[in-house]
Amino acid sequence: MTRIITVANQKGGVGKTTSTVNIAAAIAQSGRDVLVIDLDPQGNASTALGADHREGTPSIYEVLSGELSLLEVLQPCPEIDRLWTAPATIDLAGAEIELVAQVAREYRLQRAIRAALAERSFDYVILDCPPSLGLLTLNGLVAAQEVLLPIQCEYYALEGLTQLLRTIDMVRTHLNPDLSVGAILLTMYDGRTRLASEVATEVRTHFGEQVLDTVIPRSVRVSEAPSYSQSVLTYEPTSPGALAYLEAAAQLMALSDEPVLTTTPHDSHPQSYPQT
Repeated sequence: MTRIITVANQKGGVGKTTSTVNIAAAIAQSGRDVLVIDLDPQGNASTALGADHREGTPSIYEVLSGELSLLEVLQPCPEIDRLWTAPATIDLAGAEIELVAQVAREYRLQRAIRAALAERSFDYVILDCPPSLGLLTLNGLVAAQEVLLPIQCEYYALEGLTQLLRTIDMVRTHLNPDLSVGAILLTMYDGRTRLASEVATEVRTHFGEQVLDTVIPRSVRVSEAPSYSQSVLTYEPTSPGALAYLEAAAQLMALSDEPVLTTTPHDSHPQSYPQT
């Protein structure tokens, strides 16, 4: 059975696209067939996976608009076998406005994925959402079975997370009853600072076992890899960042196909962390 995972966080700069790309690469290297769908008009996941996403390239925009099927826009990753990308082009920036007037606009991506899986099997479909809670992210949440939440180990880490969890609850109630929070991934961890440790402790206190054991460290190699159209697993496979993503991917694959549902904690609030 295909696992469909949406990577979402409306806060930018939390390592969402980086986590999408490197976890997908790690899963593909383990021998699974993986499809990454880039829903961010910036196309950063497409860049990191070596996919052509120049203007005019068949992309997820044409899929959402109904012009092409999902299988018609797929590109193989040149660096990693068994990994494919449905790229995003700048045209996707106007998709939210264009989809507003469309019938069943929240289900466009879900239907496209189901049609593709009826013809071709993938073990994992991973969706990289833009840093917002707009219609593109909503399509990603409706299409998925579970959500992976990257949270950076920095000040204001939990800011906006309550809103995101409420959105997930609303989607589950009204649009996609199968949706759940599958895992939370701590990113940008700097063990030299007290702040990072406090943030990690706070997140684990709130969400317990749903937080993956592995934390992703701050890493120059992880940041450099996309400029070479690669994941860190092919750019510098022995770096701390690459090893961390391999471990995180293994933990994600080991999770049950039916993750525990997560709701916003009612009796606690994100605390403010001291600056270091």
